Amino acid sequence: MQNIYSKYAKLLTQYCLKVEKGHKVFIRSTYLAEPLLQEVQREVLNAGGIPVFDIAFAEKSKIYIDHAAKEQLEFLEPNLIEAFTKFDAFLSIQAPFNLKEMMHVDNEKRNVMSAASKEINKAYSQRTADGSMRRNLCLFPTQASAQEAGMSLKEYEEFVFGACHLFAEDPISAWQEVGRNQQKATDYLNKSKKIHYKGPNIDIEFSVEGRTWINSDGKANMPSGEVFTAPVDDSVNGKVKFTYPSIYMGNEVHDVELEVKNGEIISWNASQGKDFLDKIFAIPGSRFFGEAAVGTNYNIQKMTKNILFDEKIGGTIHLAVGQAYIQCGGKNESTVHWDMITDMTEGGEIWADGIMIYQNGKFII
Repeated sequence: MQNIYSKYAKLLTQYCLKVEKGHKVFIRSTYLAEPLLQEVQREVLNAGGIPVFDIAFAEKSKIYIDHAAKEQLEFLEPNLIEAFTKFDAFLSIQAPFNLKEMMHVDNEKRNVMSAASKEINKAYSQRTADGSMRRNLCLFPTQASAQEAGMSLKEYEEFVFGACHLFAEDPISAWQEVGRNQQKATDYLNKSKKIHYKGPNIDIEFSVEGRTWINSDGKANMPSGEVFTAPVDDSVNGKVKFTYPSIYMGNEVHDVELEVKNGEIISWNASQGKDFLDKIFAIPGSRFFGEAAVGTNYNIQKMTKNILFDEKIGGTIHLAVGQAYIQCGGKNESTVHWDMITDMTEGGEIWADGIMIYQNGKFII
């Protein structure tokens, strides 16, 4: 395991974040990730960087929301302001104690915190989009995540490390190969104007004229394996049923069905969790799409109830309601960004300007 953590840390610092001498790196995680955090600190220091840690304890966020008054909820931590406006890199290592602890917190208090952090989140989005701050989101396997995925901890570790290509002799070379393989599809999509997702559960068309498709090859997320864009806001039309459960803020919604007209979701349904869907779609900007993407990581072939992995499942597409990626040219703004996934391996097709470029879960160009 020590060798795996060492390879993981090298991948994160050298390939994902490209840490160099003098770079300030903000690292956020929990105490459960200590073995990986130790290796990350070592690698950042060896590169000449300056590691700064924000390490959480169990139920830190829940205790804060439950007990904080309005003026406390509106307080922005100075270390976050400094990091998101001035640091060179941000590494977020998920290592949860309990994935359900935030399910029943006061929504009004959560909204106060969200409103207070709007400007700093905007600065973060802008800096990660223009490249002035590199960021990576990854995961350290914990018992809570393994249980949510329906696996033993050992099984889950093998799943996570496999999805990140950490069993390869040289994980960095493996991810460079992923990037080269995805670039062909990315280049083709960037020459296209009209995209049509078709299949047993989807018939959605949208324009990508003036928008950019991005080859996600592990630099912003680890693991990755997707190509994504932001559709033109008022161009999305059609219907979709998402075949995978849609999970957001600890809430699980099944069989989400959406009808879209001129970019706006005009009707929705779900076999489970519709009341939560109703609440989300009452939030400004949440009834427009901020992302359209294709999952290409074929080392991930089952849902684990963690969107970092699930949206990358090889043979799926996902659409995200809410906040658009500004690096893709997206305009929609929202405090929500919720990825919803559907299978494309049995009859799924993607057409670009009238030409089929994807069939049954794989690009054919």
